[in-house]
Amino acid sequence: MNAKAQETLSLPPLDQIGFVVKDLDAAIRLYEPLFGPFSIMEPGSMSWSYRGKEEESELKLAFGKSGNVEIELIEWLSGECPHKEFIDEGLEGMHHLRYIVEDLESSVGEAEALGYISIWQKRLAKGLAAAYLQRDGDPLIIEFYENHRMSQKR
Repeated sequence: MNAKAQETLSLPPLDQIGFVVKDLDAAIRLYEPLFGPFSIMEPGSMSWSYRGKEEESELKLAFGKSGNVEIELIEWLSGECPHKEFIDEGLEGMHHLRYIVEDLESSVGEAEALGYISIWQKRLAKGLAAAYLQRDGDPLIIEFYENHRMSQKR
């Protein structure tokens, strides 16, 4: 991301690096010496707005740390989502960078003015929402995460 984009988006420091992996248990064994210990989360099937349609998907997640940066490992289990796209393209590894934002809709609008499009989005509760954004010619996805409880701790 160039300096103009970062300035226009008023982004805080990077909060998370997300990796899509084919086998979560194997990835934990591989990365635990670097980012562990990991905590595992299995949220079950969830519905998200994905490329303009409501889609159900299921992921298995693990969370570790490197200093103040969270490391998220994501195993796709079922359904249509960006993680399945990544695996279907034969990829595995770094997938997205996350930034905590105060207002998801406002931040998405600012990013859209720079050529990003929201490809995966969900409002989970008041003050809690997430969106993945990408732009043509850029394989890196950015995630905006609105979490008022987290932002109050900063």
